[in-house]
Amino acid sequence: MLKKLFAVTALTAASGAVFAEDAPALPFGLSFGGSAAVTTDYRFRGMTQTETDPAVQAGFTLSHNSGVYFGLWGSNVNFGSGTPSLELDPSIGYATTLEGFSSKPVLDVGVVYYNYPSASDLNWAELYGKLTFADVLASGDSLLTNINYTNDYVAADTSSWNVNAAYSIPFGASGFGGVAGLGYTVVNDEDKYSFNGDDNYIDWKVGVTYGFKSLEGASAELAAVGTNIDTDGMTDAQSRGVETGAVFTLTKTF
Repeated sequence: MLKKLFAVTALTAASGAVFAEDAPALPFGLSFGGSAAVTTDYRFRGMTQTETDPAVQAGFTLSHNSGVYFGLWGSNVNFGSGTPSLELDPSIGYATTLEGFSSKPVLDVGVVYYNYPSASDLNWAELYGKLTFADVLASGDSLLTNINYTNDYVAADTSSWNVNAAYSIPFGASGFGGVAGLGYTVVNDEDKYSFNGDDNYIDWKVGVTYGFKSLEGASAELAAVGTNIDTDGMTDAQSRGVETGAVFTLTKTF
């Protein structure tokens, strides 16, 4: 089974502090934000979760001004015959700006639960910690560094670590921008789960983005996404799901 992150990509509910920043205020110090997206292929840490078919995704985050937030993110998935068709991931965390540092990075820590309502035996939880830096190399750019840990990777009863970094930069006032990401995943017991015989793999992403000036919060992204997983012995469909491929995504945040 090729299991889904990112991101807990930028579309996932894990970035609650970002959503809450521009969201209208609610009573009791609460704020609400979210996103909806369509993509040609749902990739998690470089691996397809839809057998390279399109996906419709949505998420929301409810945040408190203390920094505590709750998120929920969902997408259709397809791991093959007899597997669940829906992924619904709740998360809870805490985000705060580290004012003591000159760069004022945002610290975000929490836990996300990868949940499949029709196949609970596939459910698993993961801890995450993130640091986001703004204006690193140029005005308006952003660097996200992320570390994740689970003791039950893809419900296979083995621990796993993942580290990744993602960078985005606007190209002036054109509306266009660039994105790049690199990640590394390793499992503790490759007898319980392996990446076609290996206990680790690298994933990457390089692409361009465009923000629609006529529709606030709407953006498009075209990226090359892939992994270094060995495809020997895989079917053509399995190989396409881990090899580098083009992924196009439309997103609307609110």
